[in-house]
Amino acid sequence: MPVLLGCQSGIEDKSPNVLIIITDDQGWGDLRIHDNDSIFTPNLDNLATESVRFDRFYVCPVCAPTRASLLTGRYHIRTGTTWVTRRMEVMRSEEYTIAESFRDHGYSTACIGKWHNGSQYPTDPKGQGFDEFFGFRAGHWLNYFNTTLDHNGVKVKTNGYIADVLTDHAIEFISDHREKPFFCYLSINTPHAPFQVPDTYFNRYKTMGFDDKTACIYGMCENIDDNMGRLLSALDSLNLRENTIVVFLTDNGPNSWRYNGGMKGKKAHVDEGGVRVPFFIRYPGQLPQGTTVNQLGAHIDLFPTLHELCHIPLPGTLPMDGISLVRAMTENNVEERMVFTHQVAWTFKPVPGAVRTPEYRLVLNNRGDTLLYNMLDDPGQKTDISRQHPDISARLAQEYYSWLNDVTSSGTEAILVPVGYPEAPSVELPASDGTLTGQLKYKGIAGWAHDWVVDFGPVTDSCFWKIDNQTAGTYSISAELAVKEATVPCKLFLTTPDGNLVATIEQTIDATYLESPDRVPRGEVYEREWQMTNLGEIYLQDGEQFISFKAETQPGHQLEFKSLLLTK
Repeated sequence: MPVLLGCQSGIEDKSPNVLIIITDDQGWGDLRIHDNDSIFTPNLDNLATESVRFDRFYVCPVCAPTRASLLTGRYHIRTGTTWVTRRMEVMRSEEYTIAESFRDHGYSTACIGKWHNGSQYPTDPKGQGFDEFFGFRAGHWLNYFNTTLDHNGVKVKTNGYIADVLTDHAIEFISDHREKPFFCYLSINTPHAPFQVPDTYFNRYKTMGFDDKTACIYGMCENIDDNMGRLLSALDSLNLRENTIVVFLTDNGPNSWRYNGGMKGKKAHVDEGGVRVPFFIRYPGQLPQGTTVNQLGAHIDLFPTLHELCHIPLPGTLPMDGISLVRAMTENNVEERMVFTHQVAWTFKPVPGAVRTPEYRLVLNNRGDTLLYNMLDDPGQKTDISRQHPDISARLAQEYYSWLNDVTSSGTEAILVPVGYPEAPSVELPASDGTLTGQLKYKGIAGWAHDWVVDFGPVTDSCFWKIDNQTAGTYSISAELAVKEATVPCKLFLTTPDGNLVATIEQTIDATYLESPDRVPRGEVYEREWQMTNLGEIYLQDGEQFISFKAETQPGHQLEFKSLLLTK
C-alpha cells in the first residue's frame, strides 16, 4: 500500500529537516552492503536497511559537475560547470539552488565541507543560498590533519582529522537549529586524495593484506561510516529522527581500481562503474523502509524530490531536468527515462558521453567508437552489441547529440572571475584560475586547485585572468610569492586595460613546505605556508577585462607565484 505523505499519525505538523551527506570519490562498491566483505561500514549498511535504496542511481564521472546538478536539478553543463578545474568547475551565479529555495521558505541552510562550484562571491556557498559555510571552496584540500578551514569567510585552525571536524560542525549546526527547519549539506571530502587517514583505520586494512592506497581508502570509508553513526545518533538524541529526511550518496565512481561490483569503469569514465553510486533516502513514517527501487534515478532528481517531500513548490525559474522520485518510492511507479552523461578532460568536446536507459547503455568514446551494451543481460559491459542493433545505437546516439545541443545552448566558456561585489571586498585570483602564456607552467603540471606557477623567464610570459568587475575604483594588490635569494631584486608587472603596476621585490620570500602524512605519493602539489606580499595599488574599470601578472627574471632565478589578492 502506498504511503501517504504528511498523513502519518504522530508526525508533527512541521516542515521536515533535510540532511544530505555526499562523499568524495567513494564508489558503489565501498560499502559492505554491496557485497564487499573486505570493508566495514555498519552504520551506512544499517541506514540502507532503514531507507529507500535506488539500485540504479547515477551522477557525473567527476565531482564538480555532480554537485552542480544536485544543487540545481539541472544537467551540469547548463549551469556553466563542465569539469573540475581552471574555472570549468564554476556554477553560474544566476542558478537558483536548492539552498536558495529552502532558505526562501524559512529553512536555515548550511554547507559544510567541500564546495567546488566557485571560489569567489557570488558563486561561492554564501552567494548561492547558504547561511552558514564551514569548509573549503576548492576541488580538493591539501592536508587532512589539524588543518585550516574557512568559516563564513574567516580562516580557522582546526584540531583533528578533517572528516571528524566537519561532522562535529554538522552536529553543532543541527543542534543549534533544531527548533526550526534546517537544510544541512554535509560534503565530506574523503576518500579523495591526498591519501591520509588515522593509523587505527589504516592498520586494520594493511593487516588484511591490502596495498597502502587501498588500505588508506578503505580506512577513510570506515571513518566516514563512524561519522555517519555519530550524525544519526545525534538526530536520535535531539529527537529529530522522525522529522528529518536523511540522504546519502557519493559524487562519482571510485578513484582507483578496486572492488566495484563487477562494473566497468571508475572515476572519470562514462561507463557504469564511473557514474553509478549508492543512494539511500530515509524519512521515517513517510517513506517505506528497506525497499529497493528499480527506477533510474539521478543527481538532477534530488531538487524536485526534496521539494515534494517538504511540500515546497518548485520555483518558476530556470527549466528543470530532474523528476520527483516520490511516486517511484511510495507507489513503485517506474517511469521510462534516459539519463545522460558527459565528461571533459581540459577542453570541451562532444564526447566522451553516454546514454543510460532501463535496458541499455550507449557509450560514445573519444576514439570515435559507438558502443552499445544490454545492461540487463550484460551488467559488466563485456559485449558490444551495436552491430547487432544498429537501429537502437543510432536512435540513442541521436538522443545524445540532441541533448548535448540543448544543454550547451548557453555556451560552455569558463565563467569570468567576479570582482567588486560589496559582499566580498577582497577577492583571490588563484594561479589555477588563470591562463599561462610563453614557457610558464604549473608546478604540479596539471593546474589543479592550490597549484602555483614556475619557470618565469622572458617578461612577455604571463599569467592572466579574465574578470568581470562590478565596481570601478582603486584596488590594493597583494601576491602569494616564493622568491629565492639569487633572484632578488626582481620586478613584477601587473597590467590591466587602464595601466600598469610595477613592484620591485628586494628581499627573499619563503613559502615553507608543511608536513604531509600521506600514505602514498600524491598527484597534487604539497601544502606550503605562503606569505602575502603587498605590491601596491591599481585602478580597475568596471565590466569585463583582464589582469596580467608578469615577472622580470634572469636565467637561474627562481620565482614561484600562487595567487593575487584584490581588495577594494
